[in-house]
Amino acid sequence: MGALAKIKHEMLKMLPPTIFFFVMLNLVVLVRGLLTRGTGLSLPTFATVAISALILGKAVLLANMLPFINRFPEKPLLWNVLWKTVIYNLIATFIHYLERLHEAWKDTHDWAAANHQLLATMNWPHFWAIQILLLVLIFNYCVFAELARVIGVERLRAMFLGPMAVKPEAMSGT
Repeated sequence: MGALAKIKHEMLKMLPPTIFFFVMLNLVVLVRGLLTRGTGLSLPTFATVAISALILGKAVLLANMLPFINRFPEKPLLWNVLWKTVIYNLIATFIHYLERLHEAWKDTHDWAAANHQLLATMNWPHFWAIQILLLVLIFNYCVFAELARVIGVERLRAMFLGPMAVKPEAMSGT
């Protein structure tokens, strides 16, 4: 496989989680905006959301390459769903924290001072509310990803978007 073909293949694999997280992160920004309306808190920009979605999409792609990511392939789907939800949520929490740290760094221009300022001034209930929302969204992503892994992407797509294949027994009326 040539380098260009490999890059195209990896980009196509990264596209579904990136699109999912782009939509979901915009949902988080909307909820955050509604929760903080009138408080003077700044919201992430469209570019920040797009970059975060790309990072999360790449993080999912990299996490899926880890040998232990499909730790429970023979168990009920819930096992892998919960396992991947924990891993992806840790990554999302780290990225969420880094995003806030970057905002604090803009004021201090010193990473240690920015971290101290962030820990001292962060609205922790707000931070955890966003994390809970992300947890639920990531859980949903993992459910669909595991379903696609087990029954196939095309069948899952047909189940949700149609057209559904007609079973022969349905045509005969039995």
